[in-house]
Amino acid sequence: MKKSVFALVLLASVAACSAPAETVEGGDAMAAAVVETGLIADLGGDPAGPTYTKTKGETLAVSGFDVVSYFTGDGVPVEGSQDFTVRYQGFDYRFASEENAQTFIADPAKYAPAYGGYCAWAIGANDALAPGDPNVYKIVDGTLYLNYSEGVAERWNKDIPGFIASADTNYPTHSADEHYQD
Repeated sequence: MKKSVFALVLLASVAACSAPAETVEGGDAMAAAVVETGLIADLGGDPAGPTYTKTKGETLAVSGFDVVSYFTGDGVPVEGSQDFTVRYQGFDYRFASEENAQTFIADPAKYAPAYGGYCAWAIGANDALAPGDPNVYKIVDGTLYLNYSEGVAERWNKDIPGFIASADTNYPTHSADEHYQD
């Protein structure tokens, strides 16, 4: 009798686990969340340092701009769509197209901005976190760098190699959970 009950419970468990998500009342919550947010991939990974978002705890990187768009076409950045979202190191990157999302998936480190999207000059010159403006940028040796403003970018342009060298040393000293404070 015990073997029969065990077999029935086992069969019921296998059947429940292999049933399509649509048959579960209310649907699969995780699948629904993925469809709702447009998350097409979660690449995992832990941040190497802080990543700039408008508010602490938010996960939208680069203010929703498509980081691949900086490197393609005429190099003018465009805003991404919620429909093409890829999570990388715990942050959500949006893309203007499926093609750009797939390009990012193939090599996210190539396209994600340096210093987590924080201002390259502030990290290099002052070892400080300041927001990076997605419209104030420069690609140097295949890496995307953002700056706080046009005025700050002018200062950064005066010694880009020096500021990059300093920022490369300074940025890793900041904790991944650190966030810019006004």
